This record gives sequence, C-alpha cells and structure tokens, in this order.
Amino acid sequence: MSFRRDYITRPIFSLARGALPPMSDTEREALEAGDVWWDADLFTGDPDWSKLLANAPAALTEEEKAFLNGPVDELCAMLDDWKINWEWRDLPPEAWDFIKKHKFFGMIIPKEFGGLGFSPYAHSEVVRKLSSRSLAAAVTVMVPNSLGPGELLMRFGTKEQQDRWLPRLAEGRDIPCFGLTSPEAGSDAASMIDTGIVCKGTFEGREVIGLKLNWHKRYITLGPVATLLGLAFKAYDPDHLVGDKEDLGITVALIPTHLPGVEIGHRHLPAMQVFQNGPNWGRDVFVPLDYIIGGEAQLGQGWKMLMTALAAGRGISLPSLSAAGAAYAARTTGAYARIREQFGISISKFEGIEEPLARIAGTAYLLDAARRLTCAALNQGNHPAVISGIMKLHATERMRIVIDDAMDIHGGKAVIDGPQNYMGGLYRAVPVGITVEGANILTRNLIVFGQGAIRAHPYLLAEMNALRDEDRVRGLQAFDESLWSHVSHSFKTLFRAWGRSWTGGLFVKAPDAGKAKRFYRQLSRYSSAFALTADMALLTLGGALKRKEMLSARLGDILSELYLLSAALKRWEDEGRQSADFAALEWCMANGFRTIENRLAEILGNLPNRFVAVILKFLLQPWGARVLGPSDRVVHECAQLILEPSAARDRLTPDLSHVEDDRGVARLEAAFRLVAASENIRRRLHAARIHDWKEAVKKGVITQGEGEKLAVAHDAVMKVIEVDDFAPEALSPIYRKTADVHQFFQELGEQRAAS
Repeated sequence: MSFRRDYITRPIFSLARGALPPMSDTEREALEAGDVWWDADLFTGDPDWSKLLANAPAALTEEEKAFLNGPVDELCAMLDDWKINWEWRDLPPEAWDFIKKHKFFGMIIPKEFGGLGFSPYAHSEVVRKLSSRSLAAAVTVMVPNSLGPGELLMRFGTKEQQDRWLPRLAEGRDIPCFGLTSPEAGSDAASMIDTGIVCKGTFEGREVIGLKLNWHKRYITLGPVATLLGLAFKAYDPDHLVGDKEDLGITVALIPTHLPGVEIGHRHLPAMQVFQNGPNWGRDVFVPLDYIIGGEAQLGQGWKMLMTALAAGRGISLPSLSAAGAAYAARTTGAYARIREQFGISISKFEGIEEPLARIAGTAYLLDAARRLTCAALNQGNHPAVISGIMKLHATERMRIVIDDAMDIHGGKAVIDGPQNYMGGLYRAVPVGITVEGANILTRNLIVFGQGAIRAHPYLLAEMNALRDEDRVRGLQAFDESLWSHVSHSFKTLFRAWGRSWTGGLFVKAPDAGKAKRFYRQLSRYSSAFALTADMALLTLGGALKRKEMLSARLGDILSELYLLSAALKRWEDEGRQSADFAALEWCMANGFRTIENRLAEILGNLPNRFVAVILKFLLQPWGARVLGPSDRVVHECAQLILEPSAARDRLTPDLSHVEDDRGVARLEAAFRLVAASENIRRRLHAARIHDWKEAVKKGVITQGEGEKLAVAHDAVMKVIEVDDFAPEALSPIYRKTADVHQFFQELGEQRAAS
C-alpha cells in the first residue's frame, strides 16, 4: 500500500481521467509519429550542451561527393531556367533522360535494390545545389526521394513488393507520385472521402479479394507523368471479407496508372512553376489486396505510415531548398549591392541597405546550420517529428523574408523578367514552399508546440498514456510515478528559471566556447523560462490549450528559436570557430533572443489565468522584454560578410551551382570580382575628385593599365544591370498578326473611330 498513491494521487487520477479529452486514432498516430531528439533536451529546461556538441556533423562519403561534383554539376549545366519556365514549360527531354540514367529518383533507395543508397545529408545536398540552378529540376528530383512510394516501400513494403517496385523506381522505369491531397481534405487529410471497398473482383484473369477504389486527388507533383501512384484512401469492408470491422481506416496502396479507371488530369501551374503537377481520378479501379503497401496486414495503417514517413521527409527537401534560396540570395544580393551605384556610391554603403543585407546573411547562416544539424540527426537514424515540423515551417517562412529583402535591394533588376533575371523565379516559387507538406499557419498554430508538448516533454506523454490505460490499477501506478516526477521537475524548473532570469544567466554552466560561451548561457536561461511557461500553460489550460492557437503558436516560436539557435552554435563549433563568421552568429543570436523575449512577453500578457501570469512575469520578466535585436555594429559587420570576395562569403554560401554561361548569375559574379579587385584604384580617383579614368591617367593619378582595369569593371557592371526587353510579337499572339505594330494600332484606332 502507498499512502501517496491511494490518498493523494488517486483523486487526481480520477479527475484527470474524466477531464482528458478524447483522442482520435489519427490524432494519436500523428502524435506518436517519429521520435524526439534535441527537442526533448530543450523541453527539460536544462539542455546538456555537451550532448549536442558531441554529435558528429553531417558529412558526405567520397561516392556522394563524386555524385555532386559529377552528375549533379552536369545536370545543372544542361538546365536553362528561363527556357524551362517560359518556353518549354518543362525540363528538356535530355534532362529527364539524364535524371533517370543517373538514378536521381533512387537516391534514397538502397543499393541492393539498384538505388544509390545515399544518406539524408547527400539527398539534402543534391536538392540544395539543384535548387540554386532550377527549382523545377530540384522539385522533380526531391519528390520521389521524399514522401512517396519509394520511402513507404522501404519502410513498410513486403519483400515481394520491394523486389518488384524498388528497382523500377531506382532506374526511372517507373516515375512515382503520391496522392494524398483532395478537394475536400488539404491540411485535414483525415477528412478525405476517397474510398476503397473490400470486395471480390477479377484482376489479370483471376478472381481475388481486393479493393474497388474511387478517388479525386489534386496538387499531385509528378502526377501528370507518373506511372506509379501511391494512393491514400479510406478502406471499408461492408461484407466483412477480411475481418469484423467495417471501417478499416486510412490505407495506402500502389496503383499503376495504366489500370482501367485511372484518369490522369491536365497540368496545374503552381505560381508559374513548371514542375509536373496535376490532378487525377480513379473510378471503380480494382486492385488485389497485395497492392496495399505492406500487404493485407497494413489495411487501415496508412495514417501511421504517412506520419512516420513525414516525420523525416519534412526535415530534408523543403529545408534544403529554403537554405539554398537564402544562400543564393546572400551571394547574389551581396554582389549586386556591392557593384550597384546610386548617388555616386555603392548602395552597399547605405545603412538602409545594410540592414536587409545583414538579415539575408544571418538567415543564410542560420538556415544552413539548422539543415546540417537536422541531417546529422537523420543520418544517425533518428526521425524527429517536431524538429522536422520546425524546419519545414521556419525554413520556408524565413526564405520568404530573405527573398523579399533581395527583391527590394535589386529593385527593377529583379522585377523585369527575362533570361537575365536570376531572382524572379525564386520569388514566385516561395508560396509553393509555404503551402505544401502542411500549411505553415496550421504547423505554427497547432503542430510545433501541440506535438512538441506531448512528445518532447519529459513526463506528459507518460501521464497521458497512464490515464488512458484500460487497466486502472496499472494506470494509477504509472500515473503516480510520472505525476510526482513531473511535480518535482516543475519545482526545480521554477527555481532554475527564476535564478537564471534574475541574474541574466550569468552563472549558468556553459561549454568553453570562447566568444560564444555567453550565448550558451542565454539559451539555457531561455530554455528554463520556456519549460516553466509551457508547464504553467498546460496546467492552467489543460486540453483547452490546443484551442488557444495564438498562445500555442508563441510557445512553438520559442521552441523553434531554441532549436535554430542551438544549430547555429553547433555550426560555429563544427567549422572551427571561424572569427570572420562571428558577426553572422552574433546577428542570429540577437535576432533570436529578441523573438524569444517578445513571444514570452506576449504569452504572459495573454495567459487567461492572470494570477499565474503575474507570478511568471515576476519570475521570468520582471523588467519586461529587454533584448532589442542586433545592434547597428552587428548589422554592419554581418552585412560586410557578403560584400567582398572572401573565405567567409564562401562558407556562408557553399555548394551552390556555378555555371559559367554568360547569363545572370555568371555575369554578376564576374562583375563582382572585377569591382572588388579595382576598389583601390577607384578610391584614388575619388580622392582626386576625378570621375573619368582617362583624365586620371593624363594627370598621373593612375596608370593606363589601371584605367583599363576600371573600364573592364565598368563594362561588366553595365552588362549586369541590363534588363531584358522583348518585341511585342514575341510576347503576345495578338501582335503576331502583323509585323508592323504601329500599323496595327493605327488600324485599330481607325476601326474604333469608324464604329
């Protein structure tokens, strides 16, 4: 007999058991998908930094490096993004053939099935490099290696299914797509009305038990060209041919698109991006049960399969594309600001330009740090669901901010479309990344903290499982152990957070990390404050917290910042504490700390239980949110990282595609190098108050060779700031009726006058 359990815990157990809101199977499977990693340490309120720093950084094998420097570079060289998007509306046939021949669709498929067997980091690096050349190519390659038939077969397929389909997918004999989204069910995929009825039918001349499928899917990437469709639907067994249940749940099957009843629709055009995307339908399509991924045993297990696969996939493809977009913006925008002059000086000298430049550079540093850390976790076999959600959400959102900044700095250069515009396509593509793989609004407001609070919290999931245990005696015992461990943990967290907040984290134990040591202390301080605030929100609101979406979003923002800033510190350490890069790290920390403090203040200002809110404010923010963000000095130093050719600039923007084709980016890089190399000559002209280099040569201020060097740089800059124009008949079929446009308008005016 236990006095605590029987007289204290039992009433709490009964009360909580009755108050615990019901959880559907789909909710439970979503929460249980994947696993936890560094997010669990952050939720303790006292992260063990030695554990983070001990993780080996993500690295490529020699084979993976050779693939990036060989086939990936070759593919980049055959891609002309302007023609792909505005003339061909597709990848050229030779690119499709090259992708299949070199097994780009089989990067994650093991070698035993004919694939490349690459690591998640290699997959990420390939997507990153392709993204900096052609988004259509990057999306085409990344989708078969993300959530789709290949990954699901590897994880859940039977041996027979793997032997049959994986070699075909790896070699490009089959092109896969995955049908999840339907008109009735977007982010709420569990609401799909696509059905599969268990029945008897004839397939390839034999009578078997199978599924009669009816569906309507849309927004399906690679759908218009797919030969193998992974299909999610709800399975029903009205005649009880396979068991006692009628409603079997969400199921995933493989559907060859040549089967009778399958209809492939025309193409969608997502924000003027021309990767293959479109709807499809199925009308009374019959397949045997062994077309279910995993066979009959996986009937009704589709949602768990999808959530498990998504837990890893969301951490690779879109974060890689977003990190590439940020690095690409940093490299191009820094170069353009350096060479572009207004009012007689480089626009990079204006503080108003330095601020967005610093934001671009700092964000590029942060996103690639988080991408690498997440890939390191995936390489080790982890499937961190909460971190993957953080990565998809914040990588795409911050890419949007960075690309907006880049567009503002480029001005008309990035607005006027044509072969020389290297920013417009990326700008148009941003909403696609924001929308797919779970809408960002939903992810921020419901998933990051909602899933994180249950999965990553040290005790909450154990308490919930104990409350739901059908064996009340066993459940009570488990609840008693978890509850009082939780209470003890909460009191420790309270005093830890109070002490760290009032001392500014001055006495927090931190790694010996040189100039970065103070950042570890602050993150530990904020982790404690977050853990205490999260516990109090859960205690006072309970299940109602998931309906307080704005509070949940703010808590999720703090957790996200803690993870992203941890990644920045890990990158700083892994790269050998490069002094030249410290400004980027400092910018990341100041910007992140400001967000954390502001979100914490917003939570305390809006927590419904005002008594608890006042106590928390006294403990955690007695003087309010005090971090103002990066100082002007930090902004200036961070902006400088991308304004000069240097090793620091190369570290900030690594592994992008560099194709010397005398177009957009290649012209920009050439002009950037020439302007930087002639800077000292320009300064001498400026000091002498001379604008014409020929006059400066005559006066002996510079030599003839130096003058010619200036002229070459000037010509290169003029080529960069050029924008494209088009003959009217090249843009509109209206004008193609006559070669003389002026005559066309004259005749049009005469016709109107006559009428």
